[in-house]
This record gives sequence, structure tokens and C-alpha cells, in this order.
Amino acid sequence: MRPCGILPLNARYLRPALAGAAATCSGIGLGRFAYVPLFPAIVAAGWIDGAGAGLIGAVNLAGYLGGVLAGRGLARRFDVPRTLSVGLALIAVAFAACAWNGGLWWLVVWRGLAGAAGGVLMSNAGPAVQAVVAPEQRGAASGVVIGGVGAGVTLAALLVPAVLPFGLSATWLALSALVFGLLAFAHRRWPDPPPEANAIPLRGEVPAARALVLSYALSGAGLVPVMVYLADLAVRGRGFGLTAGSLIWLLFGLGGMAGTLTAGRVAPALGGRRANVVWLGFQVLALGLTLVPGQLAIIAAALLSGFAALGITAVLLTAARERAGILAGVLFVRATIGFAVAQSISGFAMAALFAASGESHLAIFAAGFAVSVAGLVVALAERAR
Repeated sequence: MRPCGILPLNARYLRPALAGAAATCSGIGLGRFAYVPLFPAIVAAGWIDGAGAGLIGAVNLAGYLGGVLAGRGLARRFDVPRTLSVGLALIAVAFAACAWNGGLWWLVVWRGLAGAAGGVLMSNAGPAVQAVVAPEQRGAASGVVIGGVGAGVTLAALLVPAVLPFGLSATWLALSALVFGLLAFAHRRWPDPPPEANAIPLRGEVPAARALVLSYALSGAGLVPVMVYLADLAVRGRGFGLTAGSLIWLLFGLGGMAGTLTAGRVAPALGGRRANVVWLGFQVLALGLTLVPGQLAIIAAALLSGFAALGITAVLLTAARERAGILAGVLFVRATIGFAVAQSISGFAMAALFAASGESHLAIFAAGFAVSVAGLVVALAERAR
């Protein structure tokens, strides 16, 4: 592997940042979020029912938790570039496998593996890029990396309705081809951080930052209804067609790209604690809008929820760097694990609530709003201290 220290302060930071964006685009933007506009289409095609589709979304979140837990260890053992390449390849294979209608449990297995690969990518891409770019460029680089998620959401929202008339199988295969294309772009551009960036710290070296971790975890739990059920709410709950439901998801992606790029620039100036409050405030507003009847409210909710949901990860990268310095990656992974645990628990709880309530969107989005408010309260309390 080529040696890689701190890159000079110029546009060269875009090389590793864009590779990191390809990882987050594939792992989260496509690997997780392409399923959202497919949710109502899979139900309409009779592959599975609404409760089964919700279960698959929950399993993907659980797989993400496993990937986050294993991600840093895999990077230490096999190096970051190789780990990222294998993660993208696994997501592409999982998409291809889903092209066969093997029933609920077939989809559960492959969507779970896609979630695990996404967790590996998310736990390594951002910290690796942060470790190799100049300090003055870290905020901008984090915005680009996390912006990859919004780009993936946008690509999925455009690709799914374009290919869906050719069938669900064709749609899954198109997504697989897109991820293989991103792998071809990124595999020679991966960041290769110095060994100390992946080191296991001694006890006490990394600040605990419990309030930051807790607020981020509550944010993740509160976002589950948006991240799994938003397009289904638009189609089956608000009367949009399948194509219009995908366009609602496109608004989420556009909001996400705006949120991450804005957070990458604004969070370093505001400071991590203050930016955390601001982005959680946007999340609470977005979840509140999902409870308002009518189609206009859903349009606004999609934009704001994307801005909040994806931007807050760029905020976390800034806050972690402020508190842990060179070991920010370790704190970032701790927070990401908390986020993944909370989302996994919330995912299964929302799936159970969705089934028990007769597939009531109001029930699950109200629960997401309540949890988001709790996250904002924690962030405000930390800011006050």
C-alpha cells in the first residue's frame, strides 16, 4: 500500500473524499435507502406484505449494527482499502441476489448482509478520510463523504421509477450494476490512513462523550420511520402513485445532500455541541410534519428529514474530532455503534407496532417524533452544561 500521511491543503483532498463518498453512497445511500422506494412496489407486486417489508427493513438495520461492530477490526486486519472494496462488492452481490423472488426469508438474508456491509463501510470511510486530509479541510471532506449518502438516495429515487416498469428483478440488477460502477471508480482512490488512526486506545484515552453518543442514538431511533416507511406513507398513506412516492424519496436525498454539505461547512464554525442541537431541531420539525395530514406536509417533511438525518452524521464527525483528536475515529465508531443499536431496536419495535396497529403510519411516525424530541432534550442539556 502507498504511504499516506496528511495531504496538502488543496483540491487533492477531493480524491480520498470522493472515494469515501462512493463508500457511503453504496453502503447507506443505496445499500439501505434504495429499499425505501422499493417498499411499496414489493408489496404491490405481491412478493411480500407490508408487515414483511417492515421486517426486512428492521433486519437491514440489525445487519448494519453487526457491520459497525466488526468494521474497525476488519480494517486493522485487512487494511482500510481492502475492507472498503470488499464491502462494496458484497452490497452489489446482495442486490443481484434480491433479483430472484425467493420469498421473505431469502430477502431477509440478503438485506441483512447488505446492512452489515453498510455498517463496515460507514465505520471506516469517514474516519479514514478525516485521518488523511489536512486539518483545515476536514470539515469540507466530512461533508463530501457523508454527502455520498444523499447522492445515493437521489440516485435510487431516480433509478427505481425509471427501471421499475421493467420489473422488480430488473430494478435490483440495475442497483447492483450501479454499485459495481462505484467500486470501479473508488478502488484506486481509497484513503489509506496511518496505523495509529486504527489503533485500539488505552482505557481513558478517548473521552466518553456520553451525552453526544446518547443524543445521536436517539436521533437514529427516531429516524427509523422515515428511513423505512416514508415512501410507503406517501403512496399508501397519502395517495401518491408509485412514481410520485419515489420522487418524495428524491426530495429526501436532495435534502440530505444539502444537509451534509451545509453541516461540513457550518459545524466547525458553530462547534459540535451547538450544531448537534440545530440538526436535532430540524429532525423534530421534520417528524412533526409527517403527522400533519395532506400531501404538502409530506413534501416538506421529506426535504427536512433528509437535511437532518444525513447532516447530523457530518456534525458527529466534527464533534468527535473536537473531543478526541487523532482518535476521533474511535469515538465516531462508539457513537455509530450506539446509533446502530438504537436503530436496530427501533426497527424491530416499529415493525411490530406497524403490524399490530393494522399498518398504521400515524402510530410509527408519532413514536419517531417522540424519540426525536428526547434526543433534542439530551442535546440541549449537554449544550447548557
